[in-house]
Amino acid sequence: MFKSQQEIRETIVSTKIIALMRGFTPEVCLRLVDAYAKGGIRAVEVTFDQSRPESWSETASAIRAIADRFGKELCVGAGTVLNAEQLSMAEDAGGSFMVAPVVNCDLIRESVRRSLLTIAGAMTPSEAVAAHAAGASFVKIFPAHVLGPEYVRAILAPLGHIPFLAFQGITPENLRDFLDAGCVGAGVGGCLADRMLIASGAWGRISEIASQFINR
Repeated sequence: MFKSQQEIRETIVSTKIIALMRGFTPEVCLRLVDAYAKGGIRAVEVTFDQSRPESWSETASAIRAIADRFGKELCVGAGTVLNAEQLSMAEDAGGSFMVAPVVNCDLIRESVRRSLLTIAGAMTPSEAVAAHAAGASFVKIFPAHVLGPEYVRAILAPLGHIPFLAFQGITPENLRDFLDAGCVGAGVGGCLADRMLIASGAWGRISEIASQFINR
């Protein structure tokens, strides 16, 4: 298992990619993580579905299964965390970081208090500064594909002390644009969790796509 926030931070910065999984069973998540790891990805996020509270326990089960099987080679965290209940579920399952889609300073501070590396989603400079001041290790620009690399470049001009990640709409083709604009990494779902590839068992193809992101 990863022992410190610093180690997790260095893993994300060095490999650049957090792979996102949403709405999959623990069994499918394990197959995906195996494919991701073979492609070089070392950080994965299992997201909570806010519209289906009955699914939260399955999300926690997926985090626990990944931590148990892959904890020595990668870090796993919880995504779309909006409240203390979900934070506790992720922590109890062995999650080592949490990602929130918004800036909730109380939740950020509580996550940091529990020694979980914390990532918060922001769209404006004020949100980014508030998240960073509350203790977020990274601020995710969200939705990145709508705002674009030029927005990232503009916001980093006065806020270069904040480590930004690009989330949503990131592809192998546009990742380099966001990195060149100043992001230190990105969260990627989409083509890394393509349901047609999963249904056909094309795990090798998923590994190939993962390696495309890592090698950008």
